[in-house]
Amino acid sequence: MGKKKEQSRMQSSKAGKVPGGQVRASHILVDKLSVAQEIKAELDQGANFAKLAESYSSCPSKKRGGDLGSFGKGQMVPEFEKAVYSMKVGDISPPVKTKHGYHIIKRTG
Repeated sequence: MGKKKEQSRMQSSKAGKVPGGQVRASHILVDKLSVAQEIKAELDQGANFAKLAESYSSCPSKKRGGDLGSFGKGQMVPEFEKAVYSMKVGDISPPVKTKHGYHIIKRTG
């Protein structure tokens, strides 16, 4: 990829825009459904997603407030992919169970 095209892709990604066919999302990953449900309840009351990700998530993305960046189909486990592609930008999912644990997903692009 050329330098200008890569810079453009990175700037679009930072702005929440994603290349065609891709989505952008953040998530909070925890081991227990009960914890995921508590976090979702906090989010429903207006809590800050990034701050909760930093506090509770077991994924390294917690250092970025749960931001996973942009990705296309086939890059995430099926349950996660199905959930995020069915969401609208700004939506926050109920807990989604995968082989990694329970995710609360926020679609950001």
